Amino acid sequence: MQADIVIIGAGIAGVSAAYFLSAHRQFKRIILVDELPPLTLTSDKSSECYRNWWPDESILALMNRSLDLLENLALKTNNRFSMNRRGYLYVTRQPERVPMLLAESQRISELGAGPLRNHDGTSALSYSTAPVEGFSNSTSGADFLTHRAQIQENFPYLSPDVQAVLHVCRAGWFSAQQLGMLLLELALQNGIIRMLGKAINLTTRNSRIDTVHLAGGEKIHTACVVLASGPYLQHLASFLPTTLPVFNELHFKAVINDTHRILPRHAPLVINLDAQFLPWDADERILLDADPSTSFLVTELPSGAHTRPEGGLDSTRLLLLWDYHTQVLKPVFPVPGNDFYPELALRGLAGIIPGLARYIGRSGRPVVDGGYYTRTIENRPIIGSLPITGVYISGAYSGYGLMASLAAGELLTAHITGSELPDYAQSFSLARYQDPAYQQRLTHWGDIGQL
Repeated sequence: MQADIVIIGAGIAGVSAAYFLSAHRQFKRIILVDELPPLTLTSDKSSECYRNWWPDESILALMNRSLDLLENLALKTNNRFSMNRRGYLYVTRQPERVPMLLAESQRISELGAGPLRNHDGTSALSYSTAPVEGFSNSTSGADFLTHRAQIQENFPYLSPDVQAVLHVCRAGWFSAQQLGMLLLELALQNGIIRMLGKAINLTTRNSRIDTVHLAGGEKIHTACVVLASGPYLQHLASFLPTTLPVFNELHFKAVINDTHRILPRHAPLVINLDAQFLPWDADERILLDADPSTSFLVTELPSGAHTRPEGGLDSTRLLLLWDYHTQVLKPVFPVPGNDFYPELALRGLAGIIPGLARYIGRSGRPVVDGGYYTRTIENRPIIGSLPITGVYISGAYSGYGLMASLAAGELLTAHITGSELPDYAQSFSLARYQDPAYQQRLTHWGDIGQL
């Protein structure tokens, strides 16, 4: 077979690439190849959330562009993928954390995330929670609340000892499956070809990509290949004279039934900013500490436990996520199980949402799902060309591939078509690792907000 472009991987990165590339009529034959149905490997394993609140200037610029594109697409399709703008609610109970959170928020605001409004009980600034449905709320930036009565008035489900909350406004969630299928549908209308198959080799000729080999024996001759295979990026790159600085982390999520309606159905995504020691009783602590595989559970565990309502206003489902023990692993499918995950996520959230404690040991039959975050050490993606002529990559999106997908597909297409690149393009190229100044910066990069 012949193709102008072969896109390997039908997750959100590959489908978005197909959507943008298919709009360029210079490409007559684009093949999207994957051995699985679209969006079923890792794209459907996320929290489906989005935000423009990032402490990294380049990712913030990429995300602002992506959210512009998402909102425009939602407007054109009558919000087919159910985008809302309920926001992210970052919560701390630690008084010493409050000035640090404020300073960090001011810095992110100045990077271009929008204005920061400080509600300390002395100003006349008004504050109201976000609308339950839709995304047309024009409020941007974030609201920083430290007045305890105001926090309890607006978020009565939070612990009374919460010291501060940060409500990020240009944030919320949408249906990943609906977005992905919409992009695929539009790409198919533009003439792309879907092909079921597994890429098992890539061969070159004269330092240029030449052939994609599939498990069924098929060969696709092409001058352009896009690697958008998520956890399998490293494997595909092994067939080429290049290496990718990426690795895979195993992540889980759980869904329980909130039968007591502890978290209101109109709530935003609620995030615990505090590292914590879980309150085990004496017997539990002894048992956990005696087993090397669980002894870490009696030590201080990281921040980041988060939850949100799942489903419509009549649903009782609650989504729970907490990366309390991140593991770097070679990807294996099906993903290994984790029966204890819902209980631990509930414990990680009960400090800021005390009502959730009633589900500990009584959460019914939770559903646990998992997948891999493919990422770089500094948590920036890789978008652009590889050293082999005709080979491009769109990957290493960690846990934010859905929210970045449209800007990523647009940027990749600009690289392939030779169009003008945005200012942030170099920050995501593989060539950045050849810059000595960038290498030096990596040694003290710090946290750039994976959550």
